[in-house]
Amino acid sequence: MHLGLKGKRVLVTAGAAGIGRATARGFAAEGATVFICDVDTATLADFTKENPGIGTTVADVSDEKSVDHLFGEANKFLGGLDILVNNAGIAGPTGGVETLSLADWQRTLDVNITGQFLCAKKAVPLLRQAGGGCIVNLSSAAGRFGFPRRSPYSASKWAVVGFTKSLAMELGPDGIRVNAILPGAVDGPRIRRVIEAKATSVGVPYAEMEKKYISQASLGRMVTAEDIANTILFVCSDAGRNISGQPLAVDADTQSLI
Repeated sequence: MHLGLKGKRVLVTAGAAGIGRATARGFAAEGATVFICDVDTATLADFTKENPGIGTTVADVSDEKSVDHLFGEANKFLGGLDILVNNAGIAGPTGGVETLSLADWQRTLDVNITGQFLCAKKAVPLLRQAGGGCIVNLSSAAGRFGFPRRSPYSASKWAVVGFTKSLAMELGPDGIRVNAILPGAVDGPRIRRVIEAKATSVGVPYAEMEKKYISQASLGRMVTAEDIANTILFVCSDAGRNISGQPLAVDADTQSLI
């Protein structure tokens, strides 16, 4: 299948590890010019050593000045923009709502939804200048199910879906497509930390909680960062040219969250 991504100018937030890393490398492999940011300087440095052709900078997407700097650096490297992948996100706190601090609640929303707003706000004029393009916002299976003891995270990921659908309607006349990807449990260090926190919160062994997480999906497995990246590449490609405004689940058919 011809994806038609060669020469596209792509910005991926939180691109140094996990889904972001797989996505950045996937676009580069298709011949796109790619720029990433990350808040973790050590991980970013390792990424740069392994991927010298991909531009990088440090940025915190929840901070408006940092986002302004990010887009200045990205525009210098890319010379415009065709695709924005709003990947940056945090897991947020685990616990009953009465145990959570306002600071933890606010930080989760600041990164997971306000960060997407700030990046989209800067990206849209560049996408219009390019004659159209794509925005992909990372949501979660928690953006279509309730997620007990993870209410800040779930609230932020539901917000991503509403933001995505609204932008798709708003920007469609400009030839800008906007979609959300809803991963299930993505195998890797981050989900292991989430499972550990959930197990501690409800007082069960890690192995028991991990088994429950895997059993939530009818395919009986976690997904991979590459699974998510492949879907992102497809919806941004010529093959996905009529896909917009969609919350696309890539979750091994997750039926609920515990």
